[in-house]
Amino acid sequence: MTRIASTVAPPDAVMPERHLKAPAAKSQIPSHFGHCFGCGELHITGLHFTAIAGENLDLTGNFTVTVNHQGAPGLAHGGLLSLAFDEALGKLMWLIRTPAVTGRLETDFLLPVPMGRTLYIDARITGQAGRKIYTQAEGRLDSPTGEIAVKAAALFISVPMEHFIKNLTEQYKDHLTQHPELMAFVDPDFDINP
Repeated sequence: MTRIASTVAPPDAVMPERHLKAPAAKSQIPSHFGHCFGCGELHITGLHFTAIAGENLDLTGNFTVTVNHQGAPGLAHGGLLSLAFDEALGKLMWLIRTPAVTGRLETDFLLPVPMGRTLYIDARITGQAGRKIYTQAEGRLDSPTGEIAVKAAALFISVPMEHFIKNLTEQYKDHLTQHPELMAFVDPDFDINP
């Protein structure tokens, strides 16, 4: 049986440094792609998740559950909630400017998240060991201090930018032309913290 990778940072993990070119604290972390279902402003039925950079290796964000996000009638689909946390935790990579992919995502559902309600997510990096970056988050109902409805933890694996560049679509290339501020994220010389 194959051992499943843990989302808990090992004892020898270190905290990576916030990159000098990371989004400024209290600023919105940009969408990596306008048509992304999680954070894209151009996706008609998407989550439209917005994330605000914290002071350290953390962020806050939110999205409102709409009719397009239902699983059971009137409730957010569990997979969609997992997507929201994957989006939030993935956006942490902007703070260390490390291209990465999700290696493992664990989501604990504590309360239902009804349609029309807003989920506020607090996310943070908890450590890094080599290419493995460990993260955690909580989602609260209706306010940043509301009841915790969902918790998540994820393991991200840093990858070379070539991983993303070789799969760029013409649509994304057009998006980059219209949003040159995102070029650093797809630059093959994008520097990666060790």
